[in-house]
Amino acid sequence: MASLDASKLEIIKTTSPKTKIPNDQLVFGKTFTDHMLEIEWTAEAGWGTPKISPYHNFSMDPAAVVLHYAFELFEGMKAYKDKDGKIRTFRPDKNMVRMNKSAARIALPTFDGGEFIKLIDQFLLVDQDFVPEGDGYSLYLRPTLIGTSSTLAVGTPDRALLYLIASPVGPLYDAKFQAVSLEATDYAVRAWPGGVGDKKLGANYAPCILPSKQAKERGYDQNLWLFGEEGYITEVGTMNVFFAFQNADGTKELTTAPLDGTILEGVTRDSILQLCKERLPKEWTVTERKFTIHEVEERAQKGQLIEAFGAGTAAVVSPIKAIGWKGKDIEVPLSTGSSGEVTASVAEWIRAIQYGDEDFEGWSRVAK
Repeated sequence: MASLDASKLEIIKTTSPKTKIPNDQLVFGKTFTDHMLEIEWTAEAGWGTPKISPYHNFSMDPAAVVLHYAFELFEGMKAYKDKDGKIRTFRPDKNMVRMNKSAARIALPTFDGGEFIKLIDQFLLVDQDFVPEGDGYSLYLRPTLIGTSSTLAVGTPDRALLYLIASPVGPLYDAKFQAVSLEATDYAVRAWPGGVGDKKLGANYAPCILPSKQAKERGYDQNLWLFGEEGYITEVGTMNVFFAFQNADGTKELTTAPLDGTILEGVTRDSILQLCKERLPKEWTVTERKFTIHEVEERAQKGQLIEAFGAGTAAVVSPIKAIGWKGKDIEVPLSTGSSGEVTASVAEWIRAIQYGDEDFEGWSRVAK
């Protein structure tokens, strides 16, 4: 069967270009670029010819397995315009590894991630005028893989479609650092051992919407997902989560939940761990361990809770100001007024790499 081959790319450019939207009018995920990338796969022939063509609707059989059995996965990536006008992506190799893990888990075809990155580069060069300029602004990329076999039988799909669409976006929140309040959620579960919480499947997201609505009705911005009778902290909303603690001996700890199969292997999460291990002062330790809402509550009561933040592609880092738990709020310090000091540092470290102001471990790739 044919493997994915970027050298076979065909490009058909639009004859009706869209009007570019000013930065101050961008709404996350609401408008899209002129083009999209598509590659069809069949069990008989393998990967077909990659095509970049004008953005369009799909025509799909009502029996397509994606519509009935959730054969769907995606990635969240961003492209940035640096001060020289070059278009950059941030650690796309990590997204390709995770995307293939997701595909394998739900019996969809895997592909050569390096070849797909080359195709993303070409897509970005075609639609480069849609990459907005300025800190906090980027082109959100949504690579997606769906099963398209037309059958109501439950089984391995024999047809699939890998595609990419893109949306110009600004900061996820109106303010650069808009601290959020969380409701510690133990009445609904995001993921469980042996499940697919560590994969980026569409099926993981829809069940979280109702608890999110319920939290908002009670005055909170997002859910802090707990697991088990112990109240283990796992994730926040659709992001990984970090907590910083002061220890009795004067040392400090930045920690996040370990990758135990229930935690999404976030690219931003991994980046924060690496950067903090290298750059935080020597009194800090950076760990991946299990911890509970009870520990957070106790640390806060003792004045040992320093700060907390969510981490993900969309917001990069999102400061946390309060956690609702058992009828009262656990207050989270915001030492700079809008966030904690580590949160602010992490945001700047990652921003500098994403926009090409700093080179670090080859994490920023220039499209060419």
